[in-house]
Amino acid sequence: MDLSSIDTIEDLDHEHTAKLVLDMFHRIIIHYAFWFNEVKHQMGTEKALDILKSASERSFAIQMRRLSKTLGFEMKNGIPQPMLNMPKESLIELMDQVAVNWLANDGVWFQAVEFTRGMNDAKRSNDSCWAQFSPFEAWAIKNFLNLPQKSGLQGLRKALNFRMYARVNAQSIVDEKSDSFIFQMNECRAQSTRKRKGLDDYPCKSGGLVEYTYFARSIDPRIHTECIGCPPDDHPKEWVCAWRFEITED
Repeated sequence: MDLSSIDTIEDLDHEHTAKLVLDMFHRIIIHYAFWFNEVKHQMGTEKALDILKSASERSFAIQMRRLSKTLGFEMKNGIPQPMLNMPKESLIELMDQVAVNWLANDGVWFQAVEFTRGMNDAKRSNDSCWAQFSPFEAWAIKNFLNLPQKSGLQGLRKALNFRMYARVNAQSIVDEKSDSFIFQMNECRAQSTRKRKGLDDYPCKSGGLVEYTYFARSIDPRIHTECIGCPPDDHPKEWVCAWRFEITED
């Protein structure tokens, strides 16, 4: 269909009408992100997250109510009934695919910057993005699990198991002392892909320092993060990167 001759939505054919619906979903996502970023800019991260909690709960309820009526499904306790009708195994599979999509989206953005502006700008953008996403994901997990503001190392151990990465990579925790533990990323999907292609590890240490430090600190500001090893550092075959988390009293 030649869209240059189209003046109104009603003139679209069936396929392009469907494409426009999907495009509008994308606009909602971007507009939502702009709102959060602007409130954070105007009022600071802590206040923006408080407002996000209120806005997201209302927005989700409003949008799902309209979509459920249009698409013909019921809602129960804020969850689409078709999801509740799925076996748990299918929900876990869906969750894993969502997590992989998240990682793929991260890679697409990185490459979009790398291929147009170069590796340096891509790495700078990546690290800055993690400085924003890690505290947000920690906040989201704390809300989901109803963790207290200072949940200590036990809260961090639990939160690490609810990250998106936990559904994508293989990870483990090694107990060390009562006031510390070591987190290992035993298999990294991104690095494994590079290995299959015969490429060296991607040097992700700068991003990892931001990612893990900000995540742990957002779970409990008393937690100190130390990098044991992360590419381009040499590492054993048992793990790709490893991090020590230690709690210090106020």
